[in-house]
Amino acid sequence: MELKMPKLGESVHEGTIEQWLVSVGDTVEEYDPICEAITDKVTAEVPSTHAGTIQSIEVEEGETVSVGSVICHLEVEGEEDSSSASTETEEEQSEAADASSQDREDQSEQTSTTPSSASQATTSQSHAKSQPKNNGRYSPVVFRLASEHDIDLSQVEGTGFEGRVTKKDIEKAIQTGNNNVHSEPSQQSQASPAQSSQETIAPQDRDSTIPVAGVRKQIANNMVRSATEIPHGWMMVEADATSLVNTRNHYKADFKKKEGYNLTYFAFFIKAVAKSLKEYPLLNSSWQGDEIVVHKDINISIAVADENKLYVPVIKHADEKSIKGIAREVNELATKARQQKLTAEDMRGGTFTVNSTGTFGSVSSMGIINHPQAAILQVESIVKKPVVIDDMIAIRHMVNLCISIDHRILDGLLTGRFMQAVKKRVEQYSIEHTSIY
Repeated sequence: MELKMPKLGESVHEGTIEQWLVSVGDTVEEYDPICEAITDKVTAEVPSTHAGTIQSIEVEEGETVSVGSVICHLEVEGEEDSSSASTETEEEQSEAADASSQDREDQSEQTSTTPSSASQATTSQSHAKSQPKNNGRYSPVVFRLASEHDIDLSQVEGTGFEGRVTKKDIEKAIQTGNNNVHSEPSQQSQASPAQSSQETIAPQDRDSTIPVAGVRKQIANNMVRSATEIPHGWMMVEADATSLVNTRNHYKADFKKKEGYNLTYFAFFIKAVAKSLKEYPLLNSSWQGDEIVVHKDINISIAVADENKLYVPVIKHADEKSIKGIAREVNELATKARQQKLTAEDMRGGTFTVNSTGTFGSVSSMGIINHPQAAILQVESIVKKPVVIDDMIAIRHMVNLCISIDHRILDGLLTGRFMQAVKKRVEQYSIEHTSIY
């Protein structure tokens, strides 16, 4: 039985196998996880659809395949006969293909003696050399093998999805010693001294390289898409968070004892943003083709980092939740991200992003919008500093709120009003008038 790459989210067309959780010969039950796959939306475990034994693994770790591609074969009890018949059919097809290939080779040998055929062959070879041999996207496994054997990947024929170089392709190039994967002697002899010097640098003398794959590759693709498609605008306002700090400090000890998790400043900021989005709904929209879609639900995406990975889970209907409810969801989503247990549903449906950059001590930053949303708000560090109030200097807890906007949708006037609304709500938090529950 063939197990295929499932669709792990809306508008997801391919996924990368990050890690296999089983080996050939392992027995699995239905719904047992067999591998971890990543897309631009989520990292998720792929479950087995049936109970059986792993017969073969068709996709290497780090390799990207389209949704619906076969990733492994599973031997299921009671399907031996159909499997055998399928194997026989594959063998017959293979033999037929080999025979057809042999016929083409024989025909080539018969016609290659004529001058016109030789000329056509030379023209064909010249044209083939001018065409790219693969799509230029390499998995970590392929990259490592090429580095170890000094293979020029641009000269390796890619037979995988959309011209991708597979592990089998690189192994074939290594075993056959194909001269096409190295620079030709004639080209080397014509190179300038500077070029020759660069070509002869030993691998161990080069700078180290890090293959871009997995979550990092998906982040890179999303950031490039956002930065190139969306004309970013930026604004920053400063808010007095002194009353917020006092309110949070008043509740935090009892809250942690009662609920078992921290009452963070971030929950207060998300609540203020959610209420302000209800007041200014155009901030809660996205650019889609020739129209602006204003979203009815207010679903706040939050950025959660784990080592070199970045996840953007979603707090659904944030405007309907209490500060306690938001704090609980932030804690749950962050825990799931660190344990790599976020699901596609956890990541789906975000309409506006709030990022707690202040966690790292940042006081000013410009975020790249989470495509296709209209804006992202960065909450910076709360810093104690002197400010002027009624012509007197006072020590206050101040925080910068920085927003990046899609300038196709929003302009400075509406953005400024929205930021003033967020600022006002942050400054109005107080022990007397703020309900945590």
